[in-house]
Amino acid sequence: MSFPLLTVTAAVPAAGAILTAAVPAARRTAAKWLALLFSLATLALAVLVAVRFEPGGDRYQLTESRAWIADFGVRYELGVDGIGVALIALTALLIPFVIGAGWHDADPLETSSSRWRPTQGFFALILLVEAMVIISFEATDVFLFYIFFEAMLIPMYFLIGGFGDRAHSGSDENAAAQRSYAAVKFLLYNLVGGLIMLAAVIGLYVVAGNFSLQEIADARAAGTLDMATNTERLLFLGFFFAFAVKAPLWPLHTWLPNAMGEATAPVAVLITAVVDKVGTFAMLRFCLGLFPEASKWATPVILVLALISIVYGALVAVGQRDIKRLVAYASISHFGFIILGIFAMTSQGQSGATLYMVNHGISTAALMLVAGFLISRRGSRLIADYGGVQKVAPVLAGTFLIGGLATLSLPGLAPFVSEFLVLVGTFARYPVVGIIATIGIVLAALYTLVLYQRTMTGPVKEEVRTMPDLRLREVLVVAPLIALLIGLGVYPKVLTDIVNPAVEHTMSDVKQTDPKPEVDVEAKNGEAAK
Repeated sequence: MSFPLLTVTAAVPAAGAILTAAVPAARRTAAKWLALLFSLATLALAVLVAVRFEPGGDRYQLTESRAWIADFGVRYELGVDGIGVALIALTALLIPFVIGAGWHDADPLETSSSRWRPTQGFFALILLVEAMVIISFEATDVFLFYIFFEAMLIPMYFLIGGFGDRAHSGSDENAAAQRSYAAVKFLLYNLVGGLIMLAAVIGLYVVAGNFSLQEIADARAAGTLDMATNTERLLFLGFFFAFAVKAPLWPLHTWLPNAMGEATAPVAVLITAVVDKVGTFAMLRFCLGLFPEASKWATPVILVLALISIVYGALVAVGQRDIKRLVAYASISHFGFIILGIFAMTSQGQSGATLYMVNHGISTAALMLVAGFLISRRGSRLIADYGGVQKVAPVLAGTFLIGGLATLSLPGLAPFVSEFLVLVGTFARYPVVGIIATIGIVLAALYTLVLYQRTMTGPVKEEVRTMPDLRLREVLVVAPLIALLIGLGVYPKVLTDIVNPAVEHTMSDVKQTDPKPEVDVEAKNGEAAK
């Protein structure tokens, strides 16, 4: 198409970041409204992308291709499949809620010992992350993807280290030290993964002679791409390591609880509901698309690591005393389910994994943002500091409960459909793995219900007696997310129709078909008819 819709969709939040940062220091309210306006404009463009996308059409649509660094075969190539469309929509949907929830998070503190918190910079960085994430979902040139995959670390580093959670039990100096530690750990882990991926990207160019996903796929189909088995496996490991850090997959997960614990609640949502999805998305697009044989070779080990993530993350979540760290470890468990579905190598598993990315983003946003509202009222992240909240703030407690029930994948809410598909798809090919993975479901019910019981029920603690209920701005942030959880739980077809054709292409890349049922259903129905 002549109009570069994908470029504009990523460019609008980038322009918004620049303009928001340029707003005079005294006009911080104007900066907030400007950032919100640009995020809503991006959401409108993402809706247009979804409307223009034809699920039954070409694999990559709305494509753009321009010469960039011709001497090295690097092109500015964009295109979206159904998976990319779903995740662009998720990103564009969540950012307005992130901005609304963080409306006062970067306001200057009143205490004279605290430094000025630049409101304009906070919202500009959020929009910048949105732009980089969106173009990562659009890039079909490996080198172009790598640039933004790494570049998004810089604004995230400043969001974690420069705008940390104010609800900290220690002194201001201790809080700053904890934020700095979490930000540096986040940056170092992801930089190491990125450097290893860079070596693999260079190796891919040496082998393939270009970075285009489509050209590499065409060369593979025509038999003109000569990639030795060991070379393919080494390149796969380089890519997968970087994506596993970003995802995060056990044992490369340890940066996430620190980052989510020390960040503000909206930034914590940005980390786990938006940025981390780039890792699991890239596993589908690049690991399976570029290295199909190596993906099947590594599957047994990856399934074991995914199982450990599921069970370990849930077990550690059960024992957490910090609300935000509990949600972080629960996310590690959920990412284990996503990776399990991807590498189960079944259409149900991969469809479920893609839906899980979307539904986990919505459910985690709902739970974490309400938790952030709760924490801002009491000034503490510790579960033990709460009790009886539902008696003084029933709307807050009700939305917290729905977010928690979505986290444990209650039937009727959106995450149930995705988790069910992942387990069905895994059981079809790896029944033992599917059975073990169900342990995560039981543990999810345990940590979610215990969290609700300890914070919302029981006697009202003295410190929460005067706690106000959700305000209008907070209700406007949470209510649409709750509605989406219910709507997609009742009618997931709006997503599956977009996602399933892309999953079929991915299954074709790795030359896999779904296992046949042990019972011949057609024969059985024929006998019943007689």
